[in-house]
Amino acid sequence: MNLLRRSSFRPLTSLWLGLGLVFASASALVSVSPLRAQTAAPTEASVGTDGYAVSGDLKIHYVTAGKGPLLVMIHGFPDYWYTWRRQMPALAERFQVVAIDQRGYNLSSQPAGVTNYLMEKLVGDVDAVIRHFGKEKAVVVGHDWGGMVAWSFAMAHPEKTERLIILNLPHPNGLQRELAHNPEQRKNSGYAREFQKPDAASKLSAEGIAGWVRDPAARTNYVAAFRRSSIEGMLNYYKANYPREPYPEPTYDRPKVRCPVLMFHGLKDTALLAGALNDTWNWIGSDLTLVTVPEAGHWVQQDASELVTRSMVAWLNR
Repeated sequence: MNLLRRSSFRPLTSLWLGLGLVFASASALVSVSPLRAQTAAPTEASVGTDGYAVSGDLKIHYVTAGKGPLLVMIHGFPDYWYTWRRQMPALAERFQVVAIDQRGYNLSSQPAGVTNYLMEKLVGDVDAVIRHFGKEKAVVVGHDWGGMVAWSFAMAHPEKTERLIILNLPHPNGLQRELAHNPEQRKNSGYAREFQKPDAASKLSAEGIAGWVRDPAARTNYVAAFRRSSIEGMLNYYKANYPREPYPEPTYDRPKVRCPVLMFHGLKDTALLAGALNDTWNWIGSDLTLVTVPEAGHWVQQDASELVTRSMVAWLNR
């Protein structure tokens, strides 16, 4: 059965994604938690080699490093492939790591129109990347919107998902339950409703949406990447996939994820509250490892980069 065309996939395309930020009328986004002091960010050129995969009539830009089984990394909003710079070198010791720019971002194609950002199209981009590398399956890693794409890919293509690693994006059943029943979660999701407004992109700038990046060298890269990106395209993720009020009750009819799952959640993420993690084990048909990080915020892969990297490597090597 093609899950992308059946009702089992439909709820995935009607859910929202959080990002650990608040919407600001002054065209700025503010991080919800400070980053710990870290060593200088690796340069873009030092991380890996650029390339493109073809997905329909679009090109999906990626940076790859290492040899071995395929591991695909998917960023969220507002971000790009460079978010994985501190994890890629260690993972590349065993895997061919491929960190993509999602459509609309940086060097990937930036199609116009909300329907070009429906979840099944984002899932199709990941499938195209796996086929581009001539592989039958991959480890799939996703953060924020990339986490929703990763969950969706694993449910739609269990035969192509070796393992799943999710960062600060609870299972869609948990998110939908919290939106339906948790007033604090609905309140903290207000920024996403702002992003759905027709003029939302005009209130954002590359400098503003890079405001959460504390490392000066990395911020320079982010501003440049966001200037190359389509802010309208970024917000189309919300317009295409984020539900309108009233939030529906979860139906719990999604297929179980069949592969082993590793989850990270920075507990200072106020956009994605930790209560959505409850019952995740009921929606996974294999083993689940959950790592909560009390002092990390939404970008746990950067707030607690060493912990995340070590934990990923240990889990994948078990």
